Amino acid sequence: MLSIEQAQAFLYREARALDDRDWDSWLGFYDPDVTFWMPAWKEDDTLVTDPHTQISLIYYPSRAGLEDRIFRIRTERSSASMPEPRTGHSINNVEILEQDGATVKLRFNWVTHSHRYKATDVFFGTSFYTLNVAGAAPVITDKKVVLKNDYIRHVIDVYHI
Repeated sequence: MLSIEQAQAFLYREARALDDRDWDSWLGFYDPDVTFWMPAWKEDDTLVTDPHTQISLIYYPSRAGLEDRIFRIRTERSSASMPEPRTGHSINNVEILEQDGATVKLRFNWVTHSHRYKATDVFFGTSFYTLNVAGAAPVITDKKVVLKNDYIRHVIDVYHI
């Protein structure tokens, strides 16, 4: 059983890895077969439902996609990351939705402040994680991020959410 305090501590550590640009630690939070999905809004009140046939803001069917993203950030091949913004993640309303053996489903709200080019942007949303807690440390096996302010003035990246 994963306690709410353990779930919160896990989420705080992942957010800290993003804010600190500790990419190796951040990738360690993800199972090799993770699905990482940020659906687009079809209309103002409807999200797309299929990343294979509809437009997504971000979609990686495995950690290899995240690893490629981090490679691009590290090697300055990411226009969204030039220069790298300073970020601060805040997490709240953490809920354990379901626990079944080694699987835990979480839901939480988040706000990220991002500063670059002498301007600060705010992104906010709700995330849904499925964790495998069978090993020494939990790993994310499924991540869905709902970005609620998707009318944005520039490209966003994994550290904005």
